[in-house]
Amino acid sequence: MAKKVAVIGAGVSGLISLKCCVDEGLEPTCFERTEDIGGVWRFKEKVEDGRASIYQSVITNTSKEMSCFSDFPMPEDFPNFLHNSKLLEYFRIFAKKFDLLKYIQFQTTVLSVRKCPDFSSSGQWKVVTQSNGKEQSAVFDAIMVCSGHHFLPHIPLKSFPGIERFKGQYFHSRQYKHPDGFEGKRILVIGMGNSGSDIAVELSKNAAQVFISTRHGTWVVSRVSEDGYPWDSVFHTRFRSMLRNVLPQTVVKWMIEQQMNRWFNHENYGLEPQNKYIMKEPVLNDDVPSRLLCGAIKVKSTVKELTETSAIFEDGTVEENIDVIIFATGYSFSFPFLEDSLVKVENNMVSLYKYIFPAHLEKSTFACIGLIQPLGSIFPTAELQARWVTRVFKGLCSLPSERTMMMDIIKRNEKRIDLFGESQSQTLQTNYVDYLDELALEIGAKPDFCSLLFKDPKLAVRLYFGPCNSYQYRLAGPGQWEGARSAIFTQKQRILKPLKTRVLKDSSNFPVSFLLKILGLLAVVVAFFCQLQWS
Repeated sequence: MAKKVAVIGAGVSGLISLKCCVDEGLEPTCFERTEDIGGVWRFKEKVEDGRASIYQSVITNTSKEMSCFSDFPMPEDFPNFLHNSKLLEYFRIFAKKFDLLKYIQFQTTVLSVRKCPDFSSSGQWKVVTQSNGKEQSAVFDAIMVCSGHHFLPHIPLKSFPGIERFKGQYFHSRQYKHPDGFEGKRILVIGMGNSGSDIAVELSKNAAQVFISTRHGTWVVSRVSEDGYPWDSVFHTRFRSMLRNVLPQTVVKWMIEQQMNRWFNHENYGLEPQNKYIMKEPVLNDDVPSRLLCGAIKVKSTVKELTETSAIFEDGTVEENIDVIIFATGYSFSFPFLEDSLVKVENNMVSLYKYIFPAHLEKSTFACIGLIQPLGSIFPTAELQARWVTRVFKGLCSLPSERTMMMDIIKRNEKRIDLFGESQSQTLQTNYVDYLDELALEIGAKPDFCSLLFKDPKLAVRLYFGPCNSYQYRLAGPGQWEGARSAIFTQKQRILKPLKTRVLKDSSNFPVSFLLKILGLLAVVVAFFCQLQWS
């Protein structure tokens, strides 16, 4: 009989977990507390307790080819970076294609998840839910927690003396929806992550003045990279990942600094990170430097104190007549339906093997999906997590001993601190390509480059030097998809398709740039021989 799996949450992690369960012949039931799928990516005008909230203008920071599920490319006419409504459309198409909605119980809240009395032998769980005021309980063979980590706002008011005296309006960024009502105001945004930067840019177009306060500074990166391609399709390649792993860390960090400053000099803009050698997640924003150049946004240091109408900063400067303060200070997360002994959250951290499994359970029948912050797209990451987890549940993959898992957790955390620092916002941070390969290796889906070099050298080169996207993990192993190779070779076509909305005459087959390179090379050769002649 198929094992019954409870999937908690119908956001991106929940949807892909459902599909993976079905692919492995498991019997999933998904509990979603709201009336629809999409999780954080489903915009609603009103903020709801216990649910993630986004502003109306949110656009993805990772491109469609690097964010789609591994056997379901996004439509080629979709833009490369998607508005939240467009991404939700993709999720709906995905759910319909694989008939996932029938497994979801909407408007059903999970109240508790507890071990059954015979857990040590059965590995089963008792799940209590509530729907329409009525409680129900059921026994499941396994649990997949997909409830996300962006719903508990972190507002450290004690770090801002005088906030109780401030006469203006203040709120967390999750309350922000659109710029209406903020026209002509002087606004202070505290925190310069992606949300804080987006909100500051949007408000600066109609506000009297926007200030953005950052404790440590940050790197700001454009979505547009080399030759106009999406940043992640250029940055996340196996070749570049190999260089970052092989070269000394001092060299790697120097290279990253040079790369970050290629667009604009961060020091000149007051943005250079305090510890620029920590590989903290950069801000993805195409407008920040131009709004700074226009004076619409001004960068400030940490807020030292607030008065009734002004903000005093650590560098001694004061900004008067502040009307609104927006705290873009991130999120905490918790699992109120779980016992602390199962997944304990301390200092915004959890101890999970490979960010997924509690190490101390007698049976490997519980997993967290998507409780991670990779330096790339969360969607392929959550998918590979779910593919591995469902095979563990089915008994096709096994976990190491508790001691081995605990050692891995400790070592991984030490490495994370060394690379990303100890900030609360970085507790779930991990490298991208390395982590994907690590998960793929567990299920036998990591590409075999040695074999491919002989069997399909063209593909091997594309995999190594091209974008490391999810299709690579469907070339072989369980869940192999016959369309994977084609998807890899046609990804450039899908990237360019939405951009080619103006018909151009065929360009010459002999590019001018190539001609200039040849002429330049000839000039160097001529100069060399002339130098020899005059010597």
